[in-house]
Amino acid sequence: MTIQPNSIEGRDRAYHLHSYTNAKALERDGALAIERGEGIYVYDAGGKRYIEGMAGLWSVAVGFGEQRLVEAARRQLEKLPYYHTFSARTHGPAVDLAEKLIRMAPVPMSRAYFTNSGSEANDTAIKMIWYRSNALGRPEKKKIISRIKGYHGVTVASASLTGLPNNHRSFDLPLPGIFHTTCPHYRAFAQEGEDEAAFVARCAADLEALIEREGPETIAAFIGEPVMGAGGVIVPPAGYWQAIQSVLKKHDILLIADEVICGFGRTGEMFGTTTMGMEPDIITVSKQLSSSYQPISALLINDRVYQPIAEESGRIGTFGHGYTGSGHPVAAAVALENLAIIEERNLLGNVQALAPLFQSRFKALESHPLAIEARGIGLIGALELAPREGFATGQLGPKLAAVMQENGLFSRAIGDSLALCPPLIITEQQVGAMFDIFEASLDQFQAQLAAA
Repeated sequence: MTIQPNSIEGRDRAYHLHSYTNAKALERDGALAIERGEGIYVYDAGGKRYIEGMAGLWSVAVGFGEQRLVEAARRQLEKLPYYHTFSARTHGPAVDLAEKLIRMAPVPMSRAYFTNSGSEANDTAIKMIWYRSNALGRPEKKKIISRIKGYHGVTVASASLTGLPNNHRSFDLPLPGIFHTTCPHYRAFAQEGEDEAAFVARCAADLEALIEREGPETIAAFIGEPVMGAGGVIVPPAGYWQAIQSVLKKHDILLIADEVICGFGRTGEMFGTTTMGMEPDIITVSKQLSSSYQPISALLINDRVYQPIAEESGRIGTFGHGYTGSGHPVAAAVALENLAIIEERNLLGNVQALAPLFQSRFKALESHPLAIEARGIGLIGALELAPREGFATGQLGPKLAAVMQENGLFSRAIGDSLALCPPLIITEQQVGAMFDIFEASLDQFQAQLAAA
């Protein structure tokens, strides 16, 4: 398209460095400007409508343009537009949201701590774990284990937890003391002749071997998403989390459940922790917490984590950590209203009702000549494209995503996997329309490849 210098696209190209974007390609091609949203749809500056098949970034549970969230923000802005939670000060929205989250938690939790993004929440989890180890007189127990293809954020520490190469390249990451164990993607990582049960046993054995190699007395925690999102929507095999947790309990290692994508209904339960039978000591949440109408995230910590931290802060005189926006009253008020909508409109029930259709449409695409595997659970899924001669790994996915975008559907290319994670308000008819575009785009892309 022709981009005028004074247009939003032209000024974006001149002044704005984007996240997860090829900066040189952006200089050449410019960005797509999104102007407004309504329900599951967004509209670009030219008025073209798209199904937002990724709910923004896995996050807009209640859809775009929800007036109750707008009004919740307005009311709070008029009453108390900002206040902090430093130095033993508080305010109603932060207290109400902390209580709500502790009561909602899928396993017993003691306290909620507020941050502004999933990255900050996972970064803070690392600091809390280190602080706790010192409080317990175990200064050597500081190492954290994550997984290959896990995604936990982009701050220096949380990007180190992330197990994706492009989050490490040229950033001099990961930090020392952070390790990555086997990814639980059976099709991609199973050995020849290995069934799912044997694969799960090997994942657990790989974890135990890493712990023994580093020394159990040096390993503080293991972090994992119940279902891996940005690594390609990877659903672990049956029994995986039970096997992993058995190893962790044996060696007195904390479990952090990263619920930033899975939390608040995405998997068909309110938390992926419940779906996968996890018993974490720390849970991190964000995204669907406020449907991303406001930046907010939280850590939920159990008493095993909280009490040593509280004791150490008493010894030192403070818990020397915090963010200007921690528990921001407007963000907290919007999150409370968002959670009320999820409950009042039974969006969890909507996920459960539509998941069979959603997953069956994904599974049907698996037979397409371009595809190799469909994966998913609840209202999250991905289709992986088969390797193709003449294309390097990761080249096909973005090309298909561009075809889908042209046809009015936003997906996300994760290498050669195309993910969908629509707003939880989506209807049966809209699920059908979304997959009709997906299927037509696959056929169109196949024709383009054949003609090339």
